[in-house]
Amino acid sequence: MNAAAASTRAGIVAPTVPRATARLQFHAGFPFEAAAAQVDYFHALGVSHLYASPVTRARPGSMHGYDTVDYGCVSPELGGEDGLRELVARLRGHGMGLIVDIVPNHMGVGRDNAWWWSVLKLGRASPYAEFFDIDWEPADPALCGKVLAPFLGDQYGQVLASGHLSVQPDEETGEPVIAYFDARFPVTPDCAADIAARPLDAYDAARPEGRARLHALLERQHYRLAWWRTAAEEINWRRFFEVSDLIGVRAEREDTRAAIHALPFRLYAEGLIDGVRVDHIDGLADPEAYCRYLRENLAALDADRPPGCPRDAPYIVVEKILAADEPLPASWRVHGTTGYDFMNDAGALLHHPAGEARLTAQWEAVSGEARGFRALVLDVRRRLLAQSFAGECDALVRILHRIARADLATRDWGAPAIRRVLTELLVHFPVYRTYVGGETPLAADEVAMGIACKGARQALRRADHGLLELLAQWLGQVPDAPATPALRAWRREAVRRFQQLTAPLAAKSVEDTGFYRYGRLLSRNEVGSDPGVFSLDAESFHRKVLARAARFPDAMLATATHDHKRGEDARARLAVLSELGDEWLRLVDAWMRRHEDVKAREGPRPARADEYMLYQTLFGAWPLDLAVVDEAGIAALADRVGEWQTKSLREAKLRSSWVAPADAYEQACDAFLRAVLDPRRNGRSLLELSAFVARAGAAGALNSLAQTLLRLTTPGVPDLYQGTEFWDFSLVDPDNRRPVDYGRRRAALKDDADAAAAVAGWRDGHIKFRLIRRALALRQRDPDLFRRGDYLPLAAHGDAQDAVLAFARRHDGRYAVVVVPLHASALVLASGPSPVPHVPSRAWGDTFIDLSGLARDGSLRNALDGRSCAVADGTVRVADALAVFPVALMHA
Repeated sequence: MNAAAASTRAGIVAPTVPRATARLQFHAGFPFEAAAAQVDYFHALGVSHLYASPVTRARPGSMHGYDTVDYGCVSPELGGEDGLRELVARLRGHGMGLIVDIVPNHMGVGRDNAWWWSVLKLGRASPYAEFFDIDWEPADPALCGKVLAPFLGDQYGQVLASGHLSVQPDEETGEPVIAYFDARFPVTPDCAADIAARPLDAYDAARPEGRARLHALLERQHYRLAWWRTAAEEINWRRFFEVSDLIGVRAEREDTRAAIHALPFRLYAEGLIDGVRVDHIDGLADPEAYCRYLRENLAALDADRPPGCPRDAPYIVVEKILAADEPLPASWRVHGTTGYDFMNDAGALLHHPAGEARLTAQWEAVSGEARGFRALVLDVRRRLLAQSFAGECDALVRILHRIARADLATRDWGAPAIRRVLTELLVHFPVYRTYVGGETPLAADEVAMGIACKGARQALRRADHGLLELLAQWLGQVPDAPATPALRAWRREAVRRFQQLTAPLAAKSVEDTGFYRYGRLLSRNEVGSDPGVFSLDAESFHRKVLARAARFPDAMLATATHDHKRGEDARARLAVLSELGDEWLRLVDAWMRRHEDVKAREGPRPARADEYMLYQTLFGAWPLDLAVVDEAGIAALADRVGEWQTKSLREAKLRSSWVAPADAYEQACDAFLRAVLDPRRNGRSLLELSAFVARAGAAGALNSLAQTLLRLTTPGVPDLYQGTEFWDFSLVDPDNRRPVDYGRRRAALKDDADAAAAVAGWRDGHIKFRLIRRALALRQRDPDLFRRGDYLPLAAHGDAQDAVLAFARRHDGRYAVVVVPLHASALVLASGPSPVPHVPSRAWGDTFIDLSGLARDGSLRNALDGRSCAVADGTVRVADALAVFPVALMHA
């Protein structure tokens, strides 16, 4: 049965705008068939759409799908198009839909990418030569007409002499190729003819004449094989960030764009998908034009969709990191972002501002770093520009120098001066990028450039200020009409290169370096967040929710993603340290003193900053059911944290790095970690840590429940990342992409334990599952209330008014009231030696929520525990609303 037939038979149609999504990461170990087997589970849970990682063919063995090698093919490893159709038929049979991730910015390079192979083989004569963002005429004359191929493990001469390069017949075609271990590179057709005229051993690098002949052959190719370390400075094509096996694609070109989107457009027309998530929108040359292209082409296909498919606007969301108060451009006319902004807002809300000063002082003491996060990032940016992005920066300098030379008034500005000033402009740029050149001018672009100029001006000598203003004009404004066609083209090219450099520079300096250097409180080191911003008050949270509801009411709301640095519940637990800072720091000080002996025994000692971040990670990731005597469980935790620690050290680029791993230091840190987690050698500290997790973990779980309910009830589309129905204390990938136990989750559907039992047994995670299922059920019963309903902040009054946040959703005379504790750790822990994530009723005293304008007298039913709560004189007592269950979702 096809998808449309299944939908028609079921008589139910999922709208293209989801009610709630479940994010799944597909790979060979979890193909379409595995997802299809869980469709009935997700339907029972209350999810309306699956939200899939990329389904196009990626490099063999890819665990994520973002290294696409064929845009026109559904991945055979995932089950191919037949498997996709079976999955969608199952979805349609339950009235559900599918949103897929598309990756228009970059592709994976290698033998499996036919476009890339053609470019290497034919050079500029390839029909795909302009599909990729390649500079065919770089400054280095040796690379003119060639593509740098920085894939060798050592310098070219040494690799050539080692005999690891050879000419071999291709396993698939029999044509001659250049082999380097498992990698293969093509040879030009004329070279292939020459090779055919002599035996292959004529190119045997073990003999001097063979080595010379092989080198001469390689010099005739349309690529230059090079040591991988040359990429940062010499690469002549745009990479995804600094990843040299992902090449930038020119989606701004009409032919390229058509080739990229033929498959998703067909899948949409055939009713197999209902919308798309656009990966890394800021990598594209013109996001506004791209979004318009996507929206118009998908909408034009509505008439082709089979009966039983939704016909409203296709759902389009974009992966976009927004800086503080940076708006998503309304001119893009998308449904919103993928939810990093909400993840930041909800996370910051959980942090108590009173803890900032104490935790800041502790971080400065252990790290010796008195600068704030912003100042730290400025230094990181300078280093990355000089090392990781030197090639991209050089290319931009060259074109700016060309622009300067074209005018008598500016031709005396030399390339060194341009680089010096440009560096400071890039270093101080406050957002991912501008959108200059788009159809709709954005006031935010001018603001961003102004902030960057202000910072650069303070860092530069006065003599450079004139050049700074000039560069700001060239890079921040559309070129004037009177300019010559050539100059206008150069200006546009400079703007494009600038915009496609600021975005990866921001990502690498903040997310992939700064987050691993700055350890004041790791729960604020999350994608979409600024670790320098410690907390968010309730009023500001409401303001941000209202702004999102007004501009993008159907944006995604996420608290966990495939890219998160820590699981949503690990972050919620760590946020408790903003309230329990004194107790935490007493423990840490004791551990650091006690573990001096461990360090001495183990050899080289970890830096105190690394040690401090390790303790935070252990606290955040410690499983609730892990006992100190559980040797297997402790070993499993050590392995997980050890993998995080190695990644953390290398990403920080202070004492180790991916480019030059410091084996001795990494081994010392790993040995220290395992010594700290050895109960026979460090039993006292482990018992203290375990006991602290048991106590503070209850408050952390309450944070988690509050965060989860906010995601499920504020305006937007709540996204459930795979496996997070239960507690998620995962670390950065690959830890956050571990297999999901769906058997356990299916069993939870049958669990009818009452609310009090769920609270008492909170450690098993069923309490979170209950919340999610019941909140989604209410959304399913009254979808308009949550999609179209007003968001009304509600005031709390009384003894504990600062420990509660409340709001209502109202639509067409119906309403729901949400009440969650906020910064309530003291109230939770005061309940006794074995606390649960619930504030005792007596702790609320006379605190009440003002429902003026919503209700006067009567009662509300809490969807999460089934109890009724009285409304008297337009108020509801918090002690009544939260009498049994930790949070409340009440409706009339």
